[in-house]
Amino acid sequence: MVDTFHGTVVPDPYRWLEDATSAETAAWVAGQGALMDAERDTWTRRDAFAERMQELLGAGTLSPPYARGARTFLVRRLPGEQFASLLVVEDGVERVLIDPMALDPSGLTTLDSWQPSKEGDRLAYQISVGGTEESVLSVMDVATGAVIDGPLDRCRFSPIAWLVGGEAFYYVRRIAPELLPESEQNFHRRVYLHTVGSPDEVLVFGAGMNKTNYYGVHVSRDGRWLEVSAAEGTEPRNDVWVADLRTCTPQQPSFTLVQGDVDAQTSLAFARDGRILVSTDLDAPRGRLAVADPADLTRWSDLLPEDPDAVLDSYAILDGPELAEPLMVVARTRHGVSELALHRADDGTFIEGIPLPGAGTIGGPIEHIDGGPVIWFVYTDHATVPHVYQYDGRTREVTLFSTPPGVVEVPEVHSSLITYTSDDGTEVRMFIVAPTAEADRPRPTVLYGYGGFGIPMTPGYSAATLAWVEAGGVWAVACLRGGSEEGEDWHRAGMLDRKQNVFDDFHAAARHLVSAGWTTPEQLAVYGGSNGGLLVGAAETQQPHLFNAVVCVAPLLDMIRYVTSELGPTWTVEYGDPADPEQFGWLHGYSPYHRVQEGTDYPATMIAVFDNDTRTDPMHGRKMAAALQHATAGERPILLRTEGDVGHGARSVSKSVDESAETLAFMSKWTGLQ
Repeated sequence: MVDTFHGTVVPDPYRWLEDATSAETAAWVAGQGALMDAERDTWTRRDAFAERMQELLGAGTLSPPYARGARTFLVRRLPGEQFASLLVVEDGVERVLIDPMALDPSGLTTLDSWQPSKEGDRLAYQISVGGTEESVLSVMDVATGAVIDGPLDRCRFSPIAWLVGGEAFYYVRRIAPELLPESEQNFHRRVYLHTVGSPDEVLVFGAGMNKTNYYGVHVSRDGRWLEVSAAEGTEPRNDVWVADLRTCTPQQPSFTLVQGDVDAQTSLAFARDGRILVSTDLDAPRGRLAVADPADLTRWSDLLPEDPDAVLDSYAILDGPELAEPLMVVARTRHGVSELALHRADDGTFIEGIPLPGAGTIGGPIEHIDGGPVIWFVYTDHATVPHVYQYDGRTREVTLFSTPPGVVEVPEVHSSLITYTSDDGTEVRMFIVAPTAEADRPRPTVLYGYGGFGIPMTPGYSAATLAWVEAGGVWAVACLRGGSEEGEDWHRAGMLDRKQNVFDDFHAAARHLVSAGWTTPEQLAVYGGSNGGLLVGAAETQQPHLFNAVVCVAPLLDMIRYVTSELGPTWTVEYGDPADPEQFGWLHGYSPYHRVQEGTDYPATMIAVFDNDTRTDPMHGRKMAAALQHATAGERPILLRTEGDVGHGARSVSKSVDESAETLAFMSKWTGLQ
């Protein structure tokens, strides 16, 4: 198969592997399974890695408390359980609301999201099956556990915004597929008002807008304000509208445009003191917090100006009669490491830093929906299982609030944040987790990266990382351009026509690990998934001599045809659109599938794809594996690992451990970690 794009001839010899249902593809995949089985037979550490990761996951998990009225909701996974369950606590009595294994003992059903009503008496929750992430939404009566509404389909990635009283909520749903051509059935989202128990719902927003738009929706605690945001695909900007529900009906909200056609991301919060707070990166790529003028919501005055060296992540308000004045706890990240600080809530004045347990990552802070002097946050780092902490504005102290339900013995490791220089002189950070504080000798090393969509790489507990380092290896995570570790400018320096910066940063990270004595090219593996799969695919085809092994999970690799399947059209704002002549040039210039060169001695490669992946089509991995197998001039294997009944995201603990154990075993063999 040969295509011509804008005058450029583009061969596509493995187009036939895009059809997952054909007999030819099925036969080819079966052959790949035989190759994979033969490789498995040579591994010596797979079972040991699996056993150790099970132990390292033995603490389970526990979320912060989420208060609604007299009830508190939380998520917990006990040691040995496959999934976390959603629980409610009322009058000191704990009760399970949703246990995915009780819903489906096969372990194929996941709880994708949940949102209690403002009063806590009803719960909207979304589940999907087999990794498809195609959520269906139901409503539960919390007191009885009875399902009183649903299921509603076509609710993938839908926010839920309850009205006061719990009789209705706004949510996002795709329009019916029979109204659309097949190629557009993944798109065309709309915001609806749904009344619990009613078959009818009211379209309130989105008609006639861009087909790839994503929508956010939020209703203030007092029920007065409705906020709707819209972004084209995953673009790093949005438009924002607000309706005052005191002056219009929920069925026909009268919207005021707060931000439109502006190159910035903005969201609103409606404080208990009546202020409208604005989180934005407009003219502040590291983020700032402002207060909107109630008479003109487009006029803002800064409450927390941009920090020149740290990214604003989130905040929570402490208030109530027990405090002399309202306070604000502010979370920032500085070069990927979290910080907390206390400020005055009225004018943003800095009061003091809030000590954290270490140099790690926090989730939150979370405030009580009805206010008060206490907030909660989750803390983790490379060697610490996530714990929940409490900060009390009355005492100004951080205390441990709750611990995971189990106990785990974590190996001693050393974590450091270093700075290296990329090809164009840009300074890039990298976390290194190792058995020693300094490089004592070259060791088998894994280099991990992502570099896209403004997603930061931050310290966090990982059973795979700890198992690898405990076995004597080094694990490095590069904070590449394309992420948000240094703010939105850092993201944009690695997207669209600047995507090559991400790959250059990754190559420079590999060279630094070698020059600093941590490893050698023969002992180095690179590892990435999703957009990170694109990253390591580009690294393999641009600099195959820098490393000895590649693990490429759920990747994008054919960047000319990525828009033809699943959610691809929503990512043109990040990568570019091959239908545009200039953007085609960017994509064709680095598309890994199209850069495979015959006669090249490629590293040992394992490409992992999942049959039910509805984000990155498995065809990318199939085509790339075929191209590399045909082209490679060396003896190192090119393998395709396939897996059914899972997709791009959440899965059971056992399936996660199996995948990670095989990844570590493969990298162990090909980096010499024996």
